[in-house]
Amino acid sequence: LTAEERELIKKLHHSFRVSEKLQGHIRLLLSHGAMYNICNDNLLFHASIPLNEDGTLHNVMDMGCGRELLENIETTIRAAFQADTEREERRAAIDFFLYLWCGPESPLFDKSKMATYERYFLTDRESWHEEKGNYFRLRDNREVVDHILDAFGITGDNRHIINGHVPVHAAEGENPIKADGRLMVIDGGFSQAYHKTTGIAGYTLVYHSRGFELVQHEPFLNVNDAIRRGTDIKSTRQIVEMANHRMLVADTDKGRDLQRQIKDLEHLLYAYRHGYIKEKERK
Repeated sequence: LTAEERELIKKLHHSFRVSEKLQGHIRLLLSHGAMYNICNDNLLFHASIPLNEDGTLHNVMDMGCGRELLENIETTIRAAFQADTEREERRAAIDFFLYLWCGPESPLFDKSKMATYERYFLTDRESWHEEKGNYFRLRDNREVVDHILDAFGITGDNRHIINGHVPVHAAEGENPIKADGRLMVIDGGFSQAYHKTTGIAGYTLVYHSRGFELVQHEPFLNVNDAIRRGTDIKSTRQIVEMANHRMLVADTDKGRDLQRQIKDLEHLLYAYRHGYIKEKERK
């Protein structure tokens, strides 16, 4: 590096180290975030599950595949931010944390490269191309999607994968609903930079007791235009899946958790009434 480049890197490094906002975001991710979530038979993750060309789960860096991979990655991320982690392990975890951002086998990226530099500085559009991983090529295959859901222990007829990461090219006719309704690509896409690429301003997925609705947003130009023309953010709704019977609280994960708590209280009450647990004397 030249002296000027070294000075630039030094300043960037310092900015990362002292940024309160960045540290706050990291703390929020560590306290509330996860590599995946399962809610009411719906599997949620950010970008992809690394796959082999034949649709089987891909083992990434001997960290496992599928559910095991995501859980091991989460453990590694947390190790990178723990002061009591051994020095070498922590350095490796920090390196891996950076790899997750733009690594070709990262389940948070899953592309051949990140072409940000090329887009900024090169006019050759071929150099901008980012080859997507096998997951994006196979995610419209219901068998592959069912295989992923099986690997995460999600069963039943009303199971789904919900994820995003890549823009949905609605202007070119791309459908965010894939694999016969098993997978939904919900790209926020509200950033103005994506509007020309997608033709829309992203999606919102609405989940209620009847099923799923997909809300497609039209681009919002600016406040002045909205005032002058009296326009607002226009949205269109698409019914994705509707059940004949409403889902009750008892049918949800929260409902099942409440049922377990009720059972525990009933067992506790039985134990008190039959003398298995003695009531403490009040002083």
